Amino acid sequence: MQSHHQIAAAARIGMLAHEPDTPTACAEVLRELARALPLDAATLLSIDPVTGEHVQLAGVGYTTELSQNLASEFVRTPWYQNVMRQELPPSISEDADDSGTRFRHGWFYAERVRPAGFRDGVTGALRHRGRLVGLVHLSTERADAYDTDARRLLACVTPALAALADPVPYITDLENGLTPGSAASLVTDGAVIDVPGRERAGIVRDEVFPELLRAFTGTGGRRLRLLWPVGGDWHRVTLQRYLPGAHRLTGAVLVVETPTELPYGLSPRELEVLTRAATGQTNQAIAQALYLAPRTVHTHMEHLLRKTGAASRAEATALAVRDGLLRPAPDQVARFVER
Repeated sequence: MQSHHQIAAAARIGMLAHEPDTPTACAEVLRELARALPLDAATLLSIDPVTGEHVQLAGVGYTTELSQNLASEFVRTPWYQNVMRQELPPSISEDADDSGTRFRHGWFYAERVRPAGFRDGVTGALRHRGRLVGLVHLSTERADAYDTDARRLLACVTPALAALADPVPYITDLENGLTPGSAASLVTDGAVIDVPGRERAGIVRDEVFPELLRAFTGTGGRRLRLLWPVGGDWHRVTLQRYLPGAHRLTGAVLVVETPTELPYGLSPRELEVLTRAATGQTNQAIAQALYLAPRTVHTHMEHLLRKTGAASRAEATALAVRDGLLRPAPDQVARFVER
């Protein structure tokens, strides 16, 4: 049965899951665990969504390098599979693989655990929003330290630990313009990370997207709104930067994509003309860029004014910038990024 002291520690750990300062919260979580459970060393690890490697978020008695090296070896053992499938975090004292070989008699204990002076340990899988996001491991020099009550206590706090360990930020519909029909992806370091509960944004597969993304990130701006054809249909697309320090995926860009019709009944060519007009290009410059006759561009502008109800070219371009009625080329992005 859990003591009042252990219940209080579990409550404090639950509250830490909502702290915005993840590194500080992770370190404090291990201190709370040390007050509630026997431990001489502990590590809290997150799974990098790009590389799949385990990354230490906080440690007691484990250096970052040692913890990550041990994790990379441990995941290849049969005892890791026990961690994944058992309801309670398994302990060194009781764990055995499918052949009946006890953890204490295995190579990992003999070569990695026992030489460090540890005689018992317990490992829990961290799952958040249906995804495996990390591991927590406690070690102690005492034998048979992690009984069923201790393992139950650790199991009770793993949801809070998982919330801290999850490297993919919680993406709220309200803050990021997500609707039931929106697709979304996080893009960082050339990798695309799926957003839980959302289809992957189709624009990330467009051959122009890498240049568009580089142009956006190079501006240091906050948001870019545009219209883009994806799979033969038009979509409203938003590129939104996560502010440094807001999440551990620093520099990540959230791409949100929602199916739409071209507003005001604009044609794709009219949208292109409107975008170039919004950059300040004259009809002559637009004609040269699009290999059109100046008179054709003039006609497109007349149609634009009539369809949008704008009284002038300046009003039409202001509307385009305000509402994101744009399909910019990478070299035009800087003009339309919101700071």
